[in-house]
Amino acid sequence: MKVLWTDGSASPNPGPGGYAVIEQINDEVGLPVSLGKEDNTTNIRMEGFALIHAIKYAEERLRGECEIHTDSEFWVNVLTKWATKWEENGWKKKSGPIKNLEMVQELYELYKKNDIKLIWERGHAGTKFNELADEWANKARLGAGPDEIKEAHNSVNFL
Repeated sequence: MKVLWTDGSASPNPGPGGYAVIEQINDEVGLPVSLGKEDNTTNIRMEGFALIHAIKYAEERLRGECEIHTDSEFWVNVLTKWATKWEENGWKKKSGPIKNLEMVQELYELYKKNDIKLIWERGHAGTKFNELADEWANKARLGAGPDEIKEAHNSVNFL
């Protein structure tokens, strides 16, 4: 099964943010497959965008089957625990409105219709591909995009 790693960042939070999706090629190599940024955002939104783009990548390139590793415990809980109940209750929760509701709904629909195994990883704990996703999310926040993705792919020698 293919493995994707995601991360999002905003610095300061809120402030300029970026996200990254990394495809793990083998035990040693991971390459960015999607990067993006927003000028005024939060860590939570960037983590959500990273997951949206990871699942869309999985749909388009991996037949919707993959493991996605994220250090966002919040989004893992949204997708695996809370969203089912929120949907049953008309997208409402007892404590008030759901923040980023449109993103929650989009991500939950993508998650439900694909064969995704979502895995939470502790962030900044030295996990190789989580650290790589963090590095690329910060590069995206600073402006990295398609040219840098292409450059990263061209720099890898698989022989």
